[in-house]
Amino acid sequence: MVWCTESACFDQALSGETPVTTLITGGIGYVGSHTVVSLHESGRRVVVLDDFSNARRSAIGALQSLTDQNLEVVKGDAADRETVEAVFDAYGVDSVIHFAAHKSVAESMSQPLRYFTNNLLSTLTLASVSVECNVSRFVFSSSATVYGTPSVLPITEDMPLDPQSPYGATKSMCERILSDTASATDMRTVMLRYFNPVGAHPSARIGEDPLGVPQNLVPIVMQVASGRLPKLPIYGGDYDTRDGTTVRDYIHVMDLAEGHLAALDTDLGQHSSRVYNLGTGVETTVLEIVAAASEATQREIPYEIVGRRIGDIGASWADCGRAAAELGWRAHRGLSEMLADHWNFVRQHPHGLS
Repeated sequence: MVWCTESACFDQALSGETPVTTLITGGIGYVGSHTVVSLHESGRRVVVLDDFSNARRSAIGALQSLTDQNLEVVKGDAADRETVEAVFDAYGVDSVIHFAAHKSVAESMSQPLRYFTNNLLSTLTLASVSVECNVSRFVFSSSATVYGTPSVLPITEDMPLDPQSPYGATKSMCERILSDTASATDMRTVMLRYFNPVGAHPSARIGEDPLGVPQNLVPIVMQVASGRLPKLPIYGGDYDTRDGTTVRDYIHVMDLAEGHLAALDTDLGQHSSRVYNLGTGVETTVLEIVAAASEATQREIPYEIVGRRIGDIGASWADCGRAAAELGWRAHRGLSEMLADHWNFVRQHPHGLS
């Protein structure tokens, strides 16, 4: 294992008393990095564990500029028990937010074993060490993909699960692992099923910066707007929606990050585990995203409607009433702010963070 704390070495962390700490796996990634900022602003001590398989090392400096030059970042695999145990021992971990996972629906269809191995093993390892170390709260980054094609809209947390991709299946399985663990131990778990995060930190220092060709809609749209890609492929124009393109619920990544902070602090009462949807409850089609992005960027977004993509569903948006009632959380930022912030990040980092 390799330790890469940027301004304090691992040996120093082992010396003296260590305050309680929230471990954030995948904390250099898109949603993880914004959550690190939110927790730092709340006064929490954070340690990040990331293997950099889907994040750039250059993002560490950008993240530290928004938090603390002493922000501790450990390079390692969340599925590696030795690494995880060492982090817990060194930093006095009291709570965990688990983001680290492979996350492409399309890629999971062609590489299912890779997804099951990585996503399940990391969760099993973290849950096991967390129980041994008396972690009080474990927050899991789940996904609306666990619902599959919904029978009614908007989607509530009580609807049956029917994931239609290996990626979605791993999220559903991890939820079961964590809820069963919580029922049998003192560790309380919160599963956050979020919908489609977009946007960036208002400073434009951090944002979505995928390695390789992006898989999600808005990053592709923004690369088309910036000239890095020639046009946007729209997968399917014959869905039963108002314009024939798929419908999704888009949420600003900062609203999403704040939802994770709320999940750490909420009193679960008699519940050993709880599930919450995090979205806006607003449904938006692909073509509406294209129009709104064109307005935000003041640029044309060329597109081509092509065949449907395996694993995609027609429409999905959230009922977030439970999160509002129990977490005291709701999304405050609208689509125009999401796209303006996303574009500001892309415009200031046309070739990604470096």
